[in-house]
Amino acid sequence: MKIIHRYIFTEMLKIFALSTMFLTMIMFLDKAMFMTDLILNRGLTMLEVGRMVLYISPIFLSITIPISVLVAAVMTFNQFSAENEFVVMKSSGWSFIYLLRPVLLFAFLAYLTTNAIIFYALPLGNQALKEMVFNIVKTRANIDIKPNVFNQDFDNLVLMVKEKKGPNTFRGVFIADSSFKGSTKIILSEQGTILTDQANLRIQLQLRNGSIHDLSKQGEDYQIMKFDRYNLTLDISGTDQLKQKQILKPREMSVSELKQRIEINKKRNGHDHLEEVELSKRFSIPLTCILFGIIGVPLGITSRRSGKSGGFIFATCIILMYYVSLVLLQNFGRAGRINPYFSVWIPNIILLILGLYVGYKTQKEIPFRTLNKINEKLTTFGEYLLGLFGSRETHSLPTHPPNPPD
Repeated sequence: MKIIHRYIFTEMLKIFALSTMFLTMIMFLDKAMFMTDLILNRGLTMLEVGRMVLYISPIFLSITIPISVLVAAVMTFNQFSAENEFVVMKSSGWSFIYLLRPVLLFAFLAYLTTNAIIFYALPLGNQALKEMVFNIVKTRANIDIKPNVFNQDFDNLVLMVKEKKGPNTFRGVFIADSSFKGSTKIILSEQGTILTDQANLRIQLQLRNGSIHDLSKQGEDYQIMKFDRYNLTLDISGTDQLKQKQILKPREMSVSELKQRIEINKKRNGHDHLEEVELSKRFSIPLTCILFGIIGVPLGITSRRSGKSGGFIFATCIILMYYVSLVLLQNFGRAGRINPYFSVWIPNIILLILGLYVGYKTQKEIPFRTLNKINEKLTTFGEYLLGLFGSRETHSLPTHPPNPPD
């Protein structure tokens, strides 16, 4: 790399790192309440919370990395333009295409990183988080079941055992089951064993040699049913929230899991094409790193009059327009109004056309009349806000004259 290329690459890397950390921290606020509940009610240590943060991070990084590429490109070249460094670069004989090389290299590396996160880190983090949540549930169940103590940790169940044989086996099991409306079931069993189903995040209590006493709410009907073996699913309080909070949504599945779900939906003749849209997004989202890099440089140069705030506003507008159109079009794809695989590529095609357009005008030094007008409006609005807040600060100063000296 040339010295100028290393300089541009380094400046972009600084802004990119700060932007990625800041945006990722903001997105983690959505999980803050969930993690706080795990710490207070489930007894998680800070080390376990740190592991959970590591497992969830790939979901957020797949979104924040493309955004940070745009922010880095816009802010870097906005700074070059505002401080007349870009003019010096042009006068030194370096064309716009020549200066774009380190940006494209940076965007390409971000593209490879995003692909690695989506196709490898995301499914690994998904599986690790699933196992971690399951272990939390299983540990809670095994620890809290104590002999001769009524246990109410399970939804709609009261459990008591007379004797505990090992961590998962019990003798003399008594259960009051109120999960059925209109009746209460009393289950008595000589032996009970906890079985864990890690794939489905489920815990079952296998009972042997017992009876079920079913008493209706009105007290009119009474039935007794004896069994040799009876499996009862244990729903721990808050387990549903754990299942919903963990990574099990289509946008967080691996590519193989999405393909399996698509085949299942085709056999069922499902009308929702969510998995097909999500699979196509796995390939379209990383490409935005390169497209954002191409668009960011001309926008940063154009917004020089409004300073760094103008460049940030331009980047924010592009990000909002892209993701709003992406959400809108993917909803059309899910509903089957447009091809589900093609729906999420439309915003990328628009970005590509816009990037080629602004890149061509920047290379030929053709003025951006529309962008300049928008830039002037943004600058005027920013100066108005600064003046408004500045006048408030002025009024807050004391108006009485200082005391005269003695």
